[in-house]
Amino acid sequence: MAENDKTAAEGQQADPSQGQFGIRKVYVKDLSFETPNSPSVFNDQASPNVNLQLANESSKLADNTYEVVLRLTVTVATDDKTYYLAEVNQAGIFHIGGFPDNAVSRMLATVCPNILFPFARELVSDLVTRGGFPQLLLSPVNFEALYAQQQKQQEPQAATDSGQQTTH
Repeated sequence: MAENDKTAAEGQQADPSQGQFGIRKVYVKDLSFETPNSPSVFNDQASPNVNLQLANESSKLADNTYEVVLRLTVTVATDDKTYYLAEVNQAGIFHIGGFPDNAVSRMLATVCPNILFPFARELVSDLVTRGGFPQLLLSPVNFEALYAQQQKQQEPQAATDSGQQTTH
């Protein structure tokens, strides 16, 4: 009987439908706001361009516990002048257990950044406003599409790498 209970418990841990996901902590890991050409930019009538760069990375802290850091760099500038630069590293600690490795990787690249992005978006908006500029609301980001695009780009590279390995 005890053996049957143990086997059932092991089976539940391997079943993805029995996986567990939880948010342990959301926090600001790093923050920077620069206005290199102030106060002269406040008098400009030009329409600056907004450039958003996104990156995220994850690291395993313990069994089933991961830190995910979403990095946003927002640069608002014209061709010759930077109005401001905002850099936000929004982080979170997540519990992810009972899922296959490929599902965990996908969750770290999609689910966790989807949770962190609204916090980072609000922080950027607040920084920009406090810096004396009009409010900046970043558009939502489809992390699923970014992940799929990244996977598609890695497929030809993996095929090339494996082809090179077999020829040597």
